[in-house]
Amino acid sequence: MKQTWRWFGPDDLVLLPHIKQASASGIVTALHHMNHGQAWTDDEVQKRKAQIEAQGLTWDVVESIAVPENIKTRTGNFREQIENYKSSIRAVGRAGIKTACYNFMAITDWTRTDLLWPLSNGGSALRFDMVDFCAYDVLILKRKNAEADHPTKRIAEAKKRLAIWPQSKIAELERNLIDWVPARETIYDRASFRRQLDVYGDLSTEGLRENLFDFVGEIAAVAEESKVQLAIHPDDPPFPLFGLPRVNSTAEDTRKLLKAVNVRANGVTLCTGSYGANPNNDLVAMSKEFAPRIHFAHLRNTTHEPDGSFYEAEHLDGDTDLVSVIAALLDEETRRKNEGRSDAEIPMRPDHGHQIVDDIGKNVNPGYSCIGRLKGLAELRGVMRTVEQFRAGNVR
Repeated sequence: MKQTWRWFGPDDLVLLPHIKQASASGIVTALHHMNHGQAWTDDEVQKRKAQIEAQGLTWDVVESIAVPENIKTRTGNFREQIENYKSSIRAVGRAGIKTACYNFMAITDWTRTDLLWPLSNGGSALRFDMVDFCAYDVLILKRKNAEADHPTKRIAEAKKRLAIWPQSKIAELERNLIDWVPARETIYDRASFRRQLDVYGDLSTEGLRENLFDFVGEIAAVAEESKVQLAIHPDDPPFPLFGLPRVNSTAEDTRKLLKAVNVRANGVTLCTGSYGANPNNDLVAMSKEFAPRIHFAHLRNTTHEPDGSFYEAEHLDGDTDLVSVIAALLDEETRRKNEGRSDAEIPMRPDHGHQIVDDIGKNVNPGYSCIGRLKGLAELRGVMRTVEQFRAGNVR
């Protein structure tokens, strides 16, 4: 697999030379300054590509050309924004970038309640705590009908926690949930978030799914012409938040999308952490079933808790058998090579590393510290090399 690394552009504290030292050879990035519904231009794409190639790296994956909320709800100027999206895909294709990762999550991008959850080894991890989320959703945001989405026992525990929280804890939780994550195109305060929830109104899961199918049906045709592979990222977490519909959380969701737009350009980002946070998803089985349409892989791990909470585990620990997932992806690469395909190599990146060692205390993007991901990439690289050597008969 092609070993890549997410880079957030010139403002990222993890520099391109650092990425090269980690032995990644490919870059995953986007034009975050142009991600508000406008069309990406050839000049801006080529400028970013030149920055990357000047360091001896390649730009392999766009993550992401943001999908505006108007496209998801098919309101406002969504038609203009879809045309802009097509133009951006064409610009990416002209630059020779082969893969575009995107998501279709309503309002929120990936969401966690804790960005610096303490680990026993002194480092920190990302965490989603169901009770903390309930406290915010029901008691702080006071979303209409939120109580119906949470068990009575969870609400009671949330009330106990909120009663002893200082105001700083409430502000931190709100910031984590609705204000900021790396590369989110829109940030909210409480009032604007409530207004955006109202925009979704009565849009059902099936309604949002149809909007996804319509959108992908249009852009996949452009992607095919531009020789760009689309790779939808699963919902993160893979269950409903804030009463909003989710349409890419399970294997069945993915089957429906691939069937609805049945062309090779319409594919999947196999994010083992996002899918894996739902214990009903069998990641090894999904890796095999969707293998021909897996265009990109995010490799990370999560540990589930009985109430639905989870945290980001070590890459080779947690509840997902990443060794078997990697073996399945390598099998798919072999199959593609035997077909003589030019896109046989699947780009992968280590995702959501722990904050450890010299990154502790630095103002790094949560989940995207240098050393935590370097450690994860080294572990994943070791698994890949071992599987390859074993299958070649070179292990004594």
